[in-house]
Amino acid sequence: MRSLSLRLFVLSLAGVVLVVFCPGLNGLGRAAATTHYKLTSTMKLGGAGGWDYATLDEDGKLLYVTRSTHTMVVSVAAGRAVHDIAGQQRSHGVALVPAVGRGFISDGKAGAVLVFDLNSGAVLGKVAAADDADAIIYDPASNRVLVFCGDAHRMVAIAPDVDPHNGKASAEVELGGSPEFAVADGRGKVFVNIADKDLVAVVDTQQMKVIARWATGAGRQPTGMSMDRASRRLFVGCRNKKLVVMNADDGKVVADFPIGAIVDATAFNNGLVFASCADGTLTIVRESVGGEVRAGGDSKDRDGRAHNGRRWA
Repeated sequence: MRSLSLRLFVLSLAGVVLVVFCPGLNGLGRAAATTHYKLTSTMKLGGAGGWDYATLDEDGKLLYVTRSTHTMVVSVAAGRAVHDIAGQQRSHGVALVPAVGRGFISDGKAGAVLVFDLNSGAVLGKVAAADDADAIIYDPASNRVLVFCGDAHRMVAIAPDVDPHNGKASAEVELGGSPEFAVADGRGKVFVNIADKDLVAVVDTQQMKVIARWATGAGRQPTGMSMDRASRRLFVGCRNKKLVVMNADDGKVVADFPIGAIVDATAFNNGLVFASCADGTLTIVRESVGGEVRAGGDSKDRDGRAHNGRRWA
C-alpha cells in the first residue's frame, strides 16, 4: 500500500463502488487526530451478482470484485471494468501473485480455486480445494496460495505455479472449526479466524500445521482479520460489534473496541485500523506510538452522516 495515502473500497448493494479517500497519512501522531473521511467519488459497475471480498492490487490500479458467478477487474483510474472473468459458481475472494503473473479466485460452491492470467484476465484452469472455499490469501514465506474452506474446516495450500489443468493442492490443514479471513505475517505464520469457536488459529506454513489456538476474549464470531506486522498486532473484527486487538506473538488480547453490526473485514494502513460493517458504518482506530491503541476518527453511515468519534486510552 502507499505510505502517503489510503483508498478504501466499500461495495454497496446498489452495484456501486464507493471510494473513500484520506490524504497525507504520514505520521502516526496526527493520522486520525485531524483527518476527516468523506465520500469523494463513485463508480457504477452494473452487472449481475452480489459480492464478497474486494482486492486491490499492489500498485493501487486494479480492483478485483467477486460477483458470485464472475469476477470484475476494475480500473481505478478509469472507473470501469477492464476484464470480466467468468466461470465461477459462487466466488468469494481473489489472491494475486504477480511474480508468476497469476491470480486465484476462490469458488465456494465448486469447492475449487480458479486460476487466471493477470495480464489478460483469461481463465487458465481450476484446482480442487474443499467445500465452501472462501477467504484466500498469498503467503510469501511458504510461497503458497492459501484458501480457507468454511464447511470443510480446512486450509488448502496451492503452489502459484500449479498446473491449472491437472494440478493438485500441495497440502491441507485441519483447522478444527469454520475459518473466516486470515492474514500472513511474512515469517511463516498465518493467523485465521475460527468463527464458530471464537478462536484465532495459528498455522505454521513451513510445517503446515496448527501450532496454537487463541481465544478472542470479549469478541464473538470473529470474521475480519488484518495485521500491523511491525508492532505484531492482529485486528480481529467480531460479529458481536467488537474489534479485538491481539498480540501476534502470544495471543494476548490487549484491547477491544465497539464497532458496527455485521463486520466482515478489517484493514490496517499507516497506523490506522478500519472495520467495515454491513450496517453501513466504518470505524477507524488509531494505533499510537509504542503500541497503544485508541479509537478515533469519524464513523459514517451510508448517507455520509458522521457519528461521534470516541477515544480510549
